[in-house]
Amino acid sequence: MRVKMDGNACKSFLHYLNNPPWICGSKNNHFANYVMKGLFKHKARSPVELVRHAHQLLLFLDTNTSSREHKREEKLSELSKTILEIRTILYGNGASEPNPDACSQLTQEFFKEDTFRLLIISLPNLKLGPRQDATHVIANLQRQRVNSKLIASHYMENNIDLVDILMQGYEKESDVALTYGAVARECIRHQSVARHVLESEHMKKFFEYVQLPNFEVASDAGATFKELLTRHKSTVAEFLSKNYDWFFKEYNSLLQSTSYFTRRRAVKLLGDMLLDRSNSAVMVRYVSSLDNMVILMNLLRDSNKTIQFETFNVFKLFVANQNKPPEVITILVTNKPKLLQFLSNFNSDKADEQFQADRRQVISEIITLGQEVRPCTSLDDCEVQC
Repeated sequence: MRVKMDGNACKSFLHYLNNPPWICGSKNNHFANYVMKGLFKHKARSPVELVRHAHQLLLFLDTNTSSREHKREEKLSELSKTILEIRTILYGNGASEPNPDACSQLTQEFFKEDTFRLLIISLPNLKLGPRQDATHVIANLQRQRVNSKLIASHYMENNIDLVDILMQGYEKESDVALTYGAVARECIRHQSVARHVLESEHMKKFFEYVQLPNFEVASDAGATFKELLTRHKSTVAEFLSKNYDWFFKEYNSLLQSTSYFTRRRAVKLLGDMLLDRSNSAVMVRYVSSLDNMVILMNLLRDSNKTIQFETFNVFKLFVANQNKPPEVITILVTNKPKLLQFLSNFNSDKADEQFQADRRQVISEIITLGQEVRPCTSLDDCEVQC
């Protein structure tokens, strides 16, 4: 049924809708506004629309650096909400799982118009909460597959300068450094990105980053350093073979650092690298060096049990080497009594059956070594005897 209304009747009806009697007289006008906003709620934006809106906001913040503070804050607030919406699409809202089609559309749009680049560049401008949301978005995008392909990998190959920006983040303020570090580790998931960093001057800088006075940043740099040297086996093996001399010269300096944390992280990572089968050629070369063995024997004397335990995992490789150079055999024989005494009493909270088996094997190997050299009376003398 249709009802015809003249102009005045229509105006009266609209007035009634806009000024309902149960609200107009109330002092709680904010409630009236809430009701009306609920009636005329904006339609949720699609994944593509969200990314395009974020792109516009990021572009504004990047190109309008001289805008009034109020305007920038307004845009930053809007961007924060948009990033949160994007994160919700990628991760779900707790009540429901992410929609694969929505994630696929969002991912394609993100890399289509360089929104990904704009987001990375703008990370330092975001407040802590929105920056964490953005970091989660970037991490998720690295893993999203579109038609079974990781399009983030292809994008990073063609925009490799972004990796340089991330690596240089360790030279910025601590909160930005930690953000860029987290993003860098996600990007290193792609082998082409890891290879770029390994072959660049950034690797030499890491020996500075892992010893920065700021403990949090140094630890984060250590985590990225480890990721670079352990994730992509074949690429790492190639890098270590080509750069053996300078790399292990720098690395041995970490093992001799005055910082307990630096020594602990360095010896643990050294064991991870040398015990990896893909690095077998590098391992044989490293454990055939007298200088390297002396450094490890000194670390066995460290007062910290954790360092001693991680050092043993590397030292056993020197002893197990079936092609020991004469000078290595000489030092082991010279220090045999003290080494056997130390190893017999050596134990650790981390000790398991494998550790006990390795310890017995090392003791057995040392016992079988010849007696050509006069034994020393203290393990503390081993670096002098060399």
